[in-house]
Amino acid sequence: MPGHVTLATNNGDIGGGEVMLLSIADALRTLGVAVTIVGPAEPAALVAAARERGHSVVELPAKGRKQWIAQLRSWDAKNRDGVLWCNGLVPAFATSFHPQRIVHLHQRPTGAQRLLAPIARFRSLRTLVPSASMQEAIPGSTVLPNWSERVVLPKTRTRKPGSPVVIGFLGRFSVDKGVPVLAEALAQLEQSHPGQYRLRMAGEPRFVSDSARADVETALAPVSALVEFTGWVLRDEFLADIDLLVVPSVWAEPFGLVVSEAMSARVPVIVSDAGALPEVIGDMALVFESGDAAALAAAIRERFAQDPSRTVDDQFARWQSTYSPEAGARRVASLLATIQR
Repeated sequence: MPGHVTLATNNGDIGGGEVMLLSIADALRTLGVAVTIVGPAEPAALVAAARERGHSVVELPAKGRKQWIAQLRSWDAKNRDGVLWCNGLVPAFATSFHPQRIVHLHQRPTGAQRLLAPIARFRSLRTLVPSASMQEAIPGSTVLPNWSERVVLPKTRTRKPGSPVVIGFLGRFSVDKGVPVLAEALAQLEQSHPGQYRLRMAGEPRFVSDSARADVETALAPVSALVEFTGWVLRDEFLADIDLLVVPSVWAEPFGLVVSEAMSARVPVIVSDAGALPEVIGDMALVFESGDAAALAAAIRERFAQDPSRTVDDQFARWQSTYSPEAGARRVASLLATIQR
């Protein structure tokens, strides 16, 4: 394996891709590979998180995407040691044509990104994607599934007989995440089984347009009496307070980190058939048709007709073998070994 790997971030703040960058850095460290993380000075959340984990950090004087691209390209040409792991399209494009690069794409390129992606990938050692579903959209790429830390719940929820089922949604309040579909399914459940279901929602409308936010608010209005918005809450506490996690996305999810986290916590979960979600959960009995509120309502009823907890041990075993940090480190070691040959 290489003696040193530099990880360049896509963004200075922390989203799903940056969570994986930190996980990759941790995996490399466990494998005995020296790691340096390069990020912009503003936003500084990623750099701060890397420092907190004890990683070596290079903080470049950049604010905004244009400055970050220019600063990273200049720094990489003069200072980089070993392999550069470009954690997103932005650092990959910024360092295009530079040698010894891994390009790791966490999202499907859309719009103008489709024109930039071939330039960013040119002469790279590998192009990595998190799922076979995304690999279909990016020919010539290699699948490196994401992974997640084990979630240990502070308590285990025991629903009292006759009390409402608490359905959980954790993520961005947006149309593409399927919130309107979930709202309609809840309305159908209330109509067929009055008082038996409630929805608890944690997250926020980050990166959501005003029009999309209005669509979500309109969809939730008819069931507002059945919905609890927790605001900011620790993920572990949220998962401990629900009976079933629902992931109703209608866009092609490139992975589905929240699914992996729920599996590790032994929290019952069902997912739509959007993108990589069925691939992650691995059990088609836990998958419903995306965009179909009736199918979602039926899936929720079926889970509780059969006791949703019956699947959690199998799902935990799948997380342990496929999506745990140990599994991730093994795959990174295998990837680097093939690159070095």
